[in-house]
Parts: sequence; structure tokens; C-alpha cells
Amino acid sequence: MEHTHIHHTKSQHNTDLHAKHTEIGHDKHAGHNVSDFWKRFIACSIVSIPVLALSHMIQQWLGFELAFQGDKYVLAVLSTFIFIYGGNPFLKGLYDEVKDKAIGMMTLIGVAITVAWAYSIAITFGLKGMDFYWEMATLIDIMLIGHYFEMKSVMGASRSLELLVKMMPSTAHHLNDGQIHDMPVSELKIGDVVMVKPGEKIAVDGMVTEGESFVNESMLTGESKPIKKTIDSKVIGGAINGNGTLTIKVESTGKDSYLNKVVKLVEDAQKVKSKTQNFADRAAKVLTFVALGGGVITLVVWLLLGFPFVFALERMVTVMVISCPHALGLAVPLVVAISTSIAAQKGLLIRNRTAFENARLITTIIFDKTGTLTKGSHELQEVKVLSPKYYDEELLRLASGIEQHSEHYIAAGLLRKVKELNITIPKSENFNYLPGKGLEGKVEGKEIKVVGPNYLKEQNISITEENDDFTGTVVYILIDKDVAGYFTFSDQIRESSFEAIQILKDAGIKNLLLTGDNEKVAKKVSEELKMDGFLANVLPHDKLEKVKELQEKGEYIAMTGDGVNDAPALAQADVGIAVGSGTDIAAETADIILVNSDPKDIANLILFGKATYNKMIQNLWWAAGYNIIAIPLAAGVLYQWNIMLSPAVGAVLMSLSTIVVAINAQLLKTKLS
Repeated sequence: MEHTHIHHTKSQHNTDLHAKHTEIGHDKHAGHNVSDFWKRFIACSIVSIPVLALSHMIQQWLGFELAFQGDKYVLAVLSTFIFIYGGNPFLKGLYDEVKDKAIGMMTLIGVAITVAWAYSIAITFGLKGMDFYWEMATLIDIMLIGHYFEMKSVMGASRSLELLVKMMPSTAHHLNDGQIHDMPVSELKIGDVVMVKPGEKIAVDGMVTEGESFVNESMLTGESKPIKKTIDSKVIGGAINGNGTLTIKVESTGKDSYLNKVVKLVEDAQKVKSKTQNFADRAAKVLTFVALGGGVITLVVWLLLGFPFVFALERMVTVMVISCPHALGLAVPLVVAISTSIAAQKGLLIRNRTAFENARLITTIIFDKTGTLTKGSHELQEVKVLSPKYYDEELLRLASGIEQHSEHYIAAGLLRKVKELNITIPKSENFNYLPGKGLEGKVEGKEIKVVGPNYLKEQNISITEENDDFTGTVVYILIDKDVAGYFTFSDQIRESSFEAIQILKDAGIKNLLLTGDNEKVAKKVSEELKMDGFLANVLPHDKLEKVKELQEKGEYIAMTGDGVNDAPALAQADVGIAVGSGTDIAAETADIILVNSDPKDIANLILFGKATYNKMIQNLWWAAGYNIIAIPLAAGVLYQWNIMLSPAVGAVLMSLSTIVVAINAQLLKTKLS
């Protein structure tokens, strides 16, 4: 199936976005769009009325007679119009499939209608037997409407992607020396300043430099409540500004914008075929050969049994009509398109389709604690001085010199306190990040280290005052290798974490807490959330090993993390889920990216992955299972009990199967709350 294609050029971002069009439909329908099928259906349905009225079998069934000189030629001409005009997409599809050596559904339809038409013309001009005009006409009508509904469903599945594309405004109010002038977004550069008035869409990703407003990001992140934006808040292009005026410094435009990354991820996910989809393609091909072979065998067997050629031919045509793997071809691609689009609207970005569908296999999920199950906004609770040389504000001042270089949540909490106390942050030199342990550098000639308990253990440093009773995060400050004091920070569990853990428990999925914090902290959070267990004091490079250990025990692991120091573990996990917000969405090692850091999204994602896979399997069973029953009936195995399917009834059932598959796929929309 062809999916939405959106290509970006460096020079013309927004113009391109608005100029896009969606090319949707099977390649078998090449050259025919949705309205084209509808027009052909209407015209052929109107012409089918006199075709039905002039057919002897219909007259016998309905108990009337309509005959005049040359009526059979009128019937032949009208039917030929339906064959040529209505059958054109299928005949063209047959030609394309044969030319590309990709025999499939269009070949079946094309052969069926050609055989029916040619045989009927032969009857008109003297061959003995009953013509197939009305069966052919109704078959074409039903196929046209079936394709129309199918293509409409596929279009609907990709519409949410189109909506995302259309969300980005094409112009912005550029601010320069106090003067405002409108300019195309494609001409904006990083560092430019733009103004967004109340009710307008934000045109770029950036940071608020002036103003205050509530911004609606629901279409981008799935967050239903408008979010308050003040100075230094990040905003996303495509979001809708509320009641205040904002001045924004541009941080990314064009292909680097958040919205474009989302569109690209959704596009890539829709294009990549999963194992289930490849299986469906193989099944469709096999069924095509079964149908063609079955048709020929049916013809030969009935002829060998001594039945008239016209009867044997009718059975062959019916087998070919009824066994079209139409629904099978649609079963998986439609679910893929719908699930990927719905997920993106809810802030769940799927990079690896197979991993997403494998959500049903997950036995254990490992949660990185900070920022996922907890809010991650650690507030400084206490400054404890252990050295008589220093006092608490001095420790804060020296620590801030180092922490100003870090984006860690601990650094953010410490710097918030420093700002609150109006402490001037000193300059620092030789800054160095100690992975999983802390930071180090030089401030005013002193060697400063701001580190966690793991560093003290590693260096065999013991302190006179123990703080084992504290269940928050403890960070030590070392000045010239002496432990001068420590800071305590506490984090709060997110309200939605309780619900998320319960959802997973109900689904029979074990959940473990993974943290670099001490056992006390890990135990407290784990018990409060009623989790199945915890792994404490785990350094970033050990996370990978913990995942491997569980996998070796036969567990199918989903890992959540922020995609930075968790990258190796995310890559090792069977399903890696990167949790982050704003423009930090391109976590290359994750299979799935959550825009929000809401743990309930993780639980919903896993259940949605299961629901998606189930929908695919249901559709495959419906499409294939229908054929298992229908082909023998069409071949006439129950002939002696007077049970046979005519080509027209076969066409009705086949189109019905397509519509059932399409409706079933659409029901996915109810599965992601």
C-alpha cells in the first residue's frame, strides 16, 4: 500500500508542507482515485438496471417478461459499456500485475469479468447456453463500490497525518528592533524573535522571552489541558496560543522542528513493513495462486464428470470471483496506517512497527524512576554542612558553579534554590561529567565534586554523619577531596503512576523499578506504588546488564528511559520506550517514543500494541477464513444438496468481507483512551 509521502527541502519548509497531497490507495489502483471509482460505480449502476431487466434469469425470478426485436444485442451493448468503463480499473490492474510478474487480486477480477463477458458475447452470437451479463454487471458494480469504501478507509487512516502537516502556519510575526512584520516561516533563522498573538498558532519551536499565556498542545502531544508558558518555557510549533501575547526566540525551524520529526516518524513507521504485514503479503500471493489453480481444477473436474461446459465455466468463474484476496490485502496495511496515526495524535511515536506489535509478548516492564514514575522536579530540602570551614550558602554557591553546566534534574533543583536566595553563581573551569556519579570542576581555584553515594563507596570515603533514614536523593559536595557537606532533594510520585502500575498488573505484566538511588528510596517508591520489585544503586552502564539478566531468564522486556544514559539498555530491551517531552523526541535507540513523561501512556501503549496486533490477526483470519469456506462452496462441493454460490453472490460476499475488515480496523480508534 502506498502511504502519505511528505518530502522536505531545505529552502522551502512551510510552502512545501502546505503543497503536499496524499497519494493513497493500492498500487493496483494506479491512475484511479476515490472519486473516479465513485463515478464509475454510479454510471455502471444506472446502466445495470436495464441489463438486469433484460436478463432472462432475473425475469424468471421476478415473474415478468420484457422482450423485443434485437433485445439480446441491446443487452450485449449495455453490458459491453459496463465491461469497458466499469471494468477498466481492474483490466488495467490485470495488465500491470502480469507485466510486473506480480499476479494478485486484480488478475483474478480481470480474468473473472473477461471470461464472463467473452462467454456471454459468444452466447449472443450463437453459442448454446445462458449468458453471464447480469452477473458480470453486478460483479463490476460491487467491486467498484468495494474499492471505493476500501480507498476511503485508507484515506481516513492517513488523514490525521495530513492534519499534522496542515497545523504549521506558513507565516510569522517577525520582531526586529521593535518593528513587527510578517514573513514566511521558511525564511526565519535560529535566534530570530517572533511574536504570537492570542488565539494564533505558534509557528516555530522556541523559548518564551516575554509574556505569559496558556498554550494548547493537545494535537501535538496528546496533553489535553492547556499548559502555562512563562519566560524560559519551551513552545512547540503548531500549538495554539491562548489568551496572552508571547515573544518567542526561534530554536528550530524547518526539518528540525518537532512537528516535522513527528511527521517523519509516523511516515517511516507506516512505510516499514512488520513481520505480520509480510506474512499477510505472502498469504495473499499464495491465495491468488490457490484461486487461479482452484478455478482451473474446478473447470476440469466438472467437465470430466460430464457436466456441460457452461456449468463448469460458471463454477470456475465463481471460484475466481469469490477467492480474490481483496480483504487480505487490506487486513494489515489499514490497521498499520490507523494505529500509527492514532498513536501519533496521542503523543506515542512508533519507530519500530514489529516491536510495537510485540507489545503483546511483554512479560516484564522496567521503569526508570526519575521523571517517569516520579515528577523529576527535585526540590532542595536541606543543606547539611559537615566541615567547619564552610556554611550552607557557601556550599550552595560553590556547587552551583559546577551544576550550571548540567541539565540534570538535581542541577535544576539546586539552581532554582540558588536563584531564589539571590546567590551569584561563580565561574568554573575544567568541568567534567562523571557518568552515573556526578560532576567535577574547578571553582575559584578549589577542586569541587558534586557526587552521589556511589562515588563515595567507590572511593571508600566514609562520612561521620549517616543519613540512611532519608528517602529522597542525597548529593555530596567534596571540596579539595574533603566531604564538606551534602544536599537532600525529594521527588514526588506522579498521580498517574498508581493507575499505570494497576493497568499493567491487571494485564499480567510484571513491573520493576530501576534507579541509581539507594535502596531506601527505591523501596519507598516501589512499595508506595505496589510494584513487583526494584533494582537500586544501578549505574547507567549496569542497566544494560540488568536487562540482559532478565532476558536470560526468559523474560520479554520493555524498558523505559530518557533515551540518553539509558540508550544501551533501551537498545538491548525487546521493546525500548524513550520517555521525554518537547523536542527531545529523536531518541535513536528506542522503538517507541512517548512525547509526554506520563507513565499511564506507557501502560496504554502496551495495551494498544496488543489491541493492534489482535486487530491484524482478526482481519487475517476473517479474510483467509472466509476463503477457506467460500472456495469449496463456489467450486460446488455441496452441489448434490443444491447448495452453490453464483458469481454475483460470490462478489457480494467478497466485498462484504472487505468492508468488515475495514470497519474492524476503524474500531482501533476506540482502543486508545
